[in-house]
Order: sequence, then structure tokens, then C-alpha cells
Amino acid sequence: MQATVKWVDGVMFLGESGSGHSVVMDGAPDQGGRNMGVRPMEMILVGLGGCASFDVMSMLHKGRQQVTDCRAEIEAERVDAVPAVFSKIHLNFVVTGVNLKEAQVKRAVELSAEKYCSASIMLEDAGVEISHSYVIEAA
Repeated sequence: MQATVKWVDGVMFLGESGSGHSVVMDGAPDQGGRNMGVRPMEMILVGLGGCASFDVMSMLHKGRQQVTDCRAEIEAERVDAVPAVFSKIHLNFVVTGVNLKEAQVKRAVELSAEKYCSASIMLEDAGVEISHSYVIEAA
């Protein structure tokens, strides 16, 4: 796996993944940016949510659950020091579907957290307290 990050100007950067996809990152105006892209630390949260959601949806599809929507809502806290690393992250999965079995949703979230989500496990190994919850909604 590889990626490239190229400076554009100010505190704006263009990130390109090894698979050829690009994303603009920029800072807030008070940090010299123009608010033209996602913040780099927000990218970590988006990546974490994507990794965990991939796992959850994969397991629910394998379990033949009729999912019509899945959203990971992520909240994080950072330490008040430099470096301002994450101290806590909470992922809440809102899973919508037809006749969803709570046991399967619960198990998918647990397996992602404990076994499959590389991003979550890596952050926990670095000392970030990560918690998970879920809500099931009828379609």
C-alpha cells in the first residue's frame, strides 16, 4: 500500500492513494488555510469509519440481512497538548433495514471492533480509547 501527499500552497495538500484516488486537505483560516478541504486529523476519523463500516456491512450481507442504509457517526476527543493526538473515539452505527436481527448487528459491530478493523485496532494499540454502539432502524 502506498500514498503520496503533495503540497499545493499555504497549508493545502493533495493526497493521492496508491489506487489513484485524490483528496484535498486544508487547514482552517486561523491556521493559514482557506478551508478548501478536509483536515488531516479528520481524514483519520473518516478512514476509521470507512474501515469499520466496510467490516460491518460485509458481515451483515454475509448474514443475509436486508440492510438499506448504514451510517457510522464518529465523535472524537483530542488531548490538549502538542501533539494533539486522539484520546477517545466513539463510533455509533445506525443500521437501517428490513427485519434486521439485533444479534447479527451486535455481533458485526463487535467483530469489527475486536478482530477485523485494522484502523480501530491500530489506534487502540496506540492508546486511544475506542468505544462502539449501534442503533437499528426499520426501513
